[in-house]
Amino acid sequence: MLHNATGMVNYQTSIRRKIILGYFIVLVMIIGFSLFAFIEMEYVERKIMFGEVINEFFDTTLEMRRFEKNYFLYGAQTDADETIKYLIKAMGIFDANTSAFGDISHSKEAAQIREKMQEYNMMMTRYRSAKKDLAGTDAQRENQRHQIRALGKDITINAEKISQKEREILRKVLSNSRRVLIISILTLTILGLLIGQVLSVIVVRPLKQLQDSLRLISEGGFEQIVINSKDAEVVSLANAFNTMLRERELRRRHLIQSEKLASLGTLLSGVAHELNNPLSNISSSCQILIEEIEDSSLDYKRELLSNIDDQTNRARNIVRSLLEFSRDRLFKKDTIKLYELVEETIRFIQSQLPSNVRINIDIPADTTIYADKQKIQQVFLNLIKNSADAIEGEGSIQIRVRTIIQPDKCMKGTEPCFRQNRRCSMMSSVVDIRFEDNGAGMPEEILKSIFDPFYTTKEVGKGSGLGLFIVNEIIEEHGGCISVSSNPGKGTSFLMRLPAEHQSSL
Repeated sequence: MLHNATGMVNYQTSIRRKIILGYFIVLVMIIGFSLFAFIEMEYVERKIMFGEVINEFFDTTLEMRRFEKNYFLYGAQTDADETIKYLIKAMGIFDANTSAFGDISHSKEAAQIREKMQEYNMMMTRYRSAKKDLAGTDAQRENQRHQIRALGKDITINAEKISQKEREILRKVLSNSRRVLIISILTLTILGLLIGQVLSVIVVRPLKQLQDSLRLISEGGFEQIVINSKDAEVVSLANAFNTMLRERELRRRHLIQSEKLASLGTLLSGVAHELNNPLSNISSSCQILIEEIEDSSLDYKRELLSNIDDQTNRARNIVRSLLEFSRDRLFKKDTIKLYELVEETIRFIQSQLPSNVRINIDIPADTTIYADKQKIQQVFLNLIKNSADAIEGEGSIQIRVRTIIQPDKCMKGTEPCFRQNRRCSMMSSVVDIRFEDNGAGMPEEILKSIFDPFYTTKEVGKGSGLGLFIVNEIIEEHGGCISVSSNPGKGTSFLMRLPAEHQSSL
């Protein structure tokens, strides 16, 4: 925990703490349910055990009544003794569980049962003693027997009622226990699902956001990862990936800059050759003007000076184009006339191309693209050089352009469909630019790795393997896409798609 200047506490959460909290809540629920189930089982067990006591009490009263009946029928003293014995046993059971009997029936009713058993004991004892002494008339003794049997019956009926009540209570307890058990299981299941859902939202959602961000990165995006989470693990992971992205972007820029320097070397050679023509014209015009400054007419002098001015502007434009290409500046897209850009690039590299390679341009004069001029010129330069290197003997490079409004179909050819590319499918107005040569071509296994960094089929020292990798990086940086198709012995075709105008969705 960190204390800020105001004395408040900033508590950083973590996935680990949330999972531990979830486990703790589930554990508390399980323990609570287990304790509740244990208490309920204890209660049911006590009820079952007391039910056995009630059954024993009832059976004892029945035995008492059985010996009482035999005694009155046959007059055997042993039956009288057994009757008293079972009565005393019943009274012992009742006295040992007085409070429990009071819970089943009212305390007053329980006291009455106890009084009846005491009265039965006295009457039975007195009747047995009187019979031994042969005291009393037959009518008196019959009346005593009737009272004893009525009282014994009353005791048995009360014992049976208590037994029935206990069974009803036990059934209710078991039914309630079953209901409570089902409700508890359902409650525990629902709470478990809710906790799981909450943990899923709290824990999985930031991880899903991180997964989506990483998928965009895998598709070529360079956006920094922003995760709406305060979890320490997610924040740490996002920071690590953002650091990696910054390093990746820095290294990517270094690669592009190194490749641009290599391209600049090629351009310098072409520029030197290109500058030679205007400088020669300037030099020739100056020489003529110096030699004939006094004899020539004024119109002829103006013509020579105008020629010097034109050639100077031509040389200045060449130097300006070279400076624009070599200057290290921020990425900036503008509307560029495509034909002029391609023509300028070819003019710079013309002297580096083999004499047996022709370049044919099929670009409408009014076609424009929305791009960074310096970087797209580097793309064109790399593709032209790559195509020229693939041509042995006589050959040609075709540069063709097609403008498409709201593209919904692929261009004819063997390249992958651009509709499957999210960046290209979102553009409303595009320019498809095809660089096609009739060179040696490439087999399928080489095409799979052609845009990988440092992959080259050239001899050591003749290629860095970064040219086409940089091309792909620049195209993706513009929100475009590029594909390649090739047939060994027939040539190679590069097709790139770029936005024709500024599009806010890109």
